[in-house]
Amino acid sequence: MLAMRDTVPAPTGADVGGQLDQYRRELTAYCYRMLGSPFEAEDAVQETMIRAWRGIDRFEGRAALRSWLYRIATNVCLDMVEGRERRARPMDLGPAREPVASNLNVLPEATWIQPVPDAMVADDADPADVALSRETVRLAFVAALQHLPPRQRAVLILCEVLRWQATEVAELLETSVASVNSALQRARATLGAADVSRDAAPGSLDDADRELLARYVDAFQRYDIDSLTSLIREDATQSMPPYDLWLRGRDDIFAWWWGPGIGCQGSRLVETVTANGSPAYGQYKPSPEGGFEPWALQVVEIEDGAIRELTFFLDTATLFPLFGLPPRLDG
Repeated sequence: MLAMRDTVPAPTGADVGGQLDQYRRELTAYCYRMLGSPFEAEDAVQETMIRAWRGIDRFEGRAALRSWLYRIATNVCLDMVEGRERRARPMDLGPAREPVASNLNVLPEATWIQPVPDAMVADDADPADVALSRETVRLAFVAALQHLPPRQRAVLILCEVLRWQATEVAELLETSVASVNSALQRARATLGAADVSRDAAPGSLDDADRELLARYVDAFQRYDIDSLTSLIREDATQSMPPYDLWLRGRDDIFAWWWGPGIGCQGSRLVETVTANGSPAYGQYKPSPEGGFEPWALQVVEIEDGAIRELTFFLDTATLFPLFGLPPRLDG
């Protein structure tokens, strides 16, 4: 399970790379929750591995190798977030607005929570760990984590997600158990105020969900609003990073699709690996030169047999390669 501590002795010689690398995926998941970006998470893990390699001669085995790596990764992440604005989703920055083009404002890439392929962060050794990994990388949960001060963020992830004991976290952060418990209490209160919990996460897709998604893909490609109406919840939301505009309600979503977003008519959707525990599709718009050009990575969240949230990530230059999507589609 995720909470298990290892007892691996200090690696030496040719063992170093292999023993360090076995923790790469779980460290990537940890750093992603801390930083909100898969690219920054990869950078943080790479820096962690470099520091570990350079410091392996000073690792005396008093702590488990895994715990030592998490200490390094935590310090790397704390250094990376120092003095910068937190990453967010459009709904974290202000209220929903009217579906008109004049409400579009582009904010820098560093503003936004970025999606991550589940394969980069999901534990695949145990079904229970797979479910926990999926739940705790949901976009809403990762965004809520960014509301926490960095050290509180680390405490909550280590205690609530990775199930470390307060004594272990206190040792990692070089603080007291009382300080860890106090930070954990404040972090829980902040997440509670944000109305985000792991319990709200959807489970694995069942046959009905897969049928719903197939119908959504077909209806979206035909731009069939009547069919889409039966698939999307009346209170659904839509966002489109790097634009800060977000929409609440199916009527406003459709007003956008048939208004400023009409260029999406005739698009093609290509299924890709799941993102943050949810189905994801590469969206390609018709190109004036023929064929279809990349437009967005769609992340589709389902609840109670209907689509409750659509996130269109428009940074296709970086996200499509990450998700293994082709750069364009032929006619």
